[in-house]
Amino acid sequence: MRARSDRSDRDADFTAYLEGRQPALLRTAYLLTGDRHQAEDVLQTALAKLYLAWDRVRDEGAIDGYVRRILVNETTSLWRRSWRRHEVASPTLPETGVDAPYDDGTGAALWELVQGLPGRARAVLVLRYYEQLSERETAETLGVSVGTVKSQTSRALAALRERTPDHLDPREER
Repeated sequence: MRARSDRSDRDADFTAYLEGRQPALLRTAYLLTGDRHQAEDVLQTALAKLYLAWDRVRDEGAIDGYVRRILVNETTSLWRRSWRRHEVASPTLPETGVDAPYDDGTGAALWELVQGLPGRARAVLVLRYYEQLSERETAETLGVSVGTVKSQTSRALAALRERTPDHLDPREER
């Protein structure tokens, strides 16, 4: 009977974690993949892995970092799969998105530039600026040194500056 009680406590704890963190984790997955459907798949895989390891994750403060690490690893695995690189032509054009009334399209245009970065560079920018992790936390999540995070962040930002058209550059006066 004790095992059933432990399991229900575990499930209740996991469910409470999901209810509080799932939207933010889905946002992180989306920012890493650039595609809503892939983000949902990556997040589902990450949460399944988290559930299996739930008893081993002892530090409650480390759970988010653990899940972010899984998200980065799963996203990297997606990039490596050869079948992902095959594109299929379609006779009809997809529908275009509708910009929100308060957005002049700048945000979407800038996000396209971020999506054009290599996967590791995009991961560093997402974790540092969207997730607002420190350099140390980003390094731990990616499994690299703090110096690597600094250099990759610098290179990624330089690449964005280089690719950003003048009309989107916030340094330019309008």
